[in-house]
Amino acid sequence: MQSISGDADKILTAFKTQLSEYAVTGQPFLFVIDFECERPVIFRLDQCCKQGVFYDIRGKSNLPNKQINKEIQLDYSPVSKKIFEEKFTNVKDELNKGNTYLLNLTFPAEIKINLTLEEIFHISKAPYKLFVDHKFVVFSPECFIRISGNEIFTYPMKGTIDATVGNAESVLLSNQKEEWEHNTIVDLMRNDLAMVANNITVEKFRYVEKIRTDKGEILQTSSEIKGTLPSDWHRKLGDMILKLLPAGSVSGAPKKKTMEIIKENELSPRGNYTGIFGIFDGNSLDTAVAIRFIECKGGKYFFRSGGGITSESLADDEYNELIQKIYVPAF
Repeated sequence: MQSISGDADKILTAFKTQLSEYAVTGQPFLFVIDFECERPVIFRLDQCCKQGVFYDIRGKSNLPNKQINKEIQLDYSPVSKKIFEEKFTNVKDELNKGNTYLLNLTFPAEIKINLTLEEIFHISKAPYKLFVDHKFVVFSPECFIRISGNEIFTYPMKGTIDATVGNAESVLLSNQKEEWEHNTIVDLMRNDLAMVANNITVEKFRYVEKIRTDKGEILQTSSEIKGTLPSDWHRKLGDMILKLLPAGSVSGAPKKKTMEIIKENELSPRGNYTGIFGIFDGNSLDTAVAIRFIECKGGKYFFRSGGGITSESLADDEYNELIQKIYVPAF
């Protein structure tokens, strides 16, 4: 692990320098950046196991798969509706003032589950998984950025519905609040990519994906956005990644003011939840947004979840979505 210490600016400078040096020399690595960008870490892939860091990035893994023959038993205690409604009202006030036009509001829920963090890593089904021993596990469906050749891709994910709802796909796609929220994130991510790439195009817009969970199936909408990078992108990789943070789909827009409102209204710093993680294999980069996140604190497990709040949002709907996202996708 690259050891980084000092004030915030020095930490980020050291991190992005090391990341770019590894990319230029073709050294495979894994990196993790917390939401607040205060504790970024970088590991050579051949050192991850020794550090208690295990990953499965679209089939590239350093931890042999184990068969977990348990039926998941998951109980949770979400944030009270009273607290949620209080914070939701604060956010709606900021929306009405024009200080933000989309904000992702999140909360932790204490959970009880009959699995260890490592067992959750093995039993969960997701394209992006990360397990940091004794600390947290992530099983994320959402790519942050992917770089192959000189092309960069991002896949913002916004819009969720219970798949058992009648005509669920049509209901999701025709929901004006969900459509506006998704459009906002696509526009934000197009602008973000334009800071580091050229020829930005939306390759696929608002397509529906099905995710299986221990509670049943949900549908979510995503889009694919592509850009062209300069040929020397390896040399600038650290700067590029930091320019794109935080991920727009889990913060909101405009980013600076929205981040201030998040800090004022969420119950605690997010830490690694909704940060990003990923691997560079010597040629290509593949990264994810750290959503679907369980952490261990004081011997207790907490599942963090949330959703995007717009001027059209209703408190009951958003509270139900927050609860709906407390699941382990194991089937």
